[in-house]
Amino acid sequence: MEKNKNKNIVIRRDFLKSSIMTSIGLLIGTNIVFASNFPKGLLPIGVLDGTLPSGLIGKSDKLTILNDRPVNAETPAHLLNDDLTPNNLFFVRNNGLPPNKVDVNKWSLTFEGESVKNKKTFSIEDLKSKFKHYTYNITLECGGNGRSEFNPTAKGNQWSTGAVGCASWTGVRLADVLNDVGIKSDAVYIGYYGEDTHLSGDPKKEPISRGVPISKAMEEESLIVWGMNGEDIPMLNGFPLRLIFGGYPASCSGKWLSKIVVRNKVHDGQKMKGQAYRIPCKSVAPGTKVKDEDMCIIERMPVKSLITYPKTGATISLNDKLPIKGQAWTSSDHIESVDYSIDFGVTWYPCKVELSKNKFAWQRFSASIAFPEMGYYEVWARATDSEGKIQPMILPGWNPKGYLNNACHRIAIKVQ
Repeated sequence: MEKNKNKNIVIRRDFLKSSIMTSIGLLIGTNIVFASNFPKGLLPIGVLDGTLPSGLIGKSDKLTILNDRPVNAETPAHLLNDDLTPNNLFFVRNNGLPPNKVDVNKWSLTFEGESVKNKKTFSIEDLKSKFKHYTYNITLECGGNGRSEFNPTAKGNQWSTGAVGCASWTGVRLADVLNDVGIKSDAVYIGYYGEDTHLSGDPKKEPISRGVPISKAMEEESLIVWGMNGEDIPMLNGFPLRLIFGGYPASCSGKWLSKIVVRNKVHDGQKMKGQAYRIPCKSVAPGTKVKDEDMCIIERMPVKSLITYPKTGATISLNDKLPIKGQAWTSSDHIESVDYSIDFGVTWYPCKVELSKNKFAWQRFSASIAFPEMGYYEVWARATDSEGKIQPMILPGWNPKGYLNNACHRIAIKVQ
């Protein structure tokens, strides 16, 4: 009996290893020869080489991979020059694993919670047929974008500048659906739940469940969406249904959306407590340990800009002018102005700034720069929004998790 039991354990281990290697083979794009000989505890170098197989999971191999479980990938700054970020170039920030299978015809979204008058469940077709459709260009940015610049090093994915993108999102207003469901007067917050799974595989554990104040949920640009740039949302970005909240950390815009709860208190799901997506309520010295009770939830994102052309390290002749282009965005109404500097912030010159299609869309800026002599330069960009908030030239206040870095973006230029 014991012998048979041990044999079954070995068979099960072999089966699990075979299944895992098959899955990794799918990620790489071909079968793994001699998979049975692969050492335990390693991952094939093919999934650790910093690229994603082109077309396999809807993303370009030009993205920079921070980690592969869960997948987190950012877009190099020079690839963010489009008014709308292409789907295959849009950054990925996942906390868990996407659902294995998605049947759009069976997908549903349930509304419940202490402050819901009537619990209701909608299919995607219900949402499409019952409510008016809206399309907005909205910028999403990870709260930790720019974390790699903090010193001392802050915990978390070491994003540089590319955990941001602007897409055209199509769906229905969250407010319209909430009004249909009926919300009580004591409603304070909404929280979301998705169909992604925890890295441990434990179905009882949530990878992430965040939310926003009810006032944000009721804004006209707050959406439940199924479309991105006129196509289905890529799987890694939340197919088939997700939330979109412009001006808030992208972690609030829940992916693989299956449930929304209307709360009579601040939502207390995973990544809403402790230090996650929070900063010290009061400024602290770099490296300070801050108690959880002294941390405040991040809501609005700061004003920011990014030079998207040329790529840093460009060389130009002294007789030529350098054209620069970029994007600027804010949680305020709009970007008021963008300026550039070539003398490390001593002198600033105005850029041309284009109007945005709607609130929360990023705005293109441009300028033509003449350099006084040959040598090394840095071009800095600094945005100011409609509330008069200006990007700091250097890192803003340090915080333990490295959130909200909106220091001026800069590129290196050699004039010869």
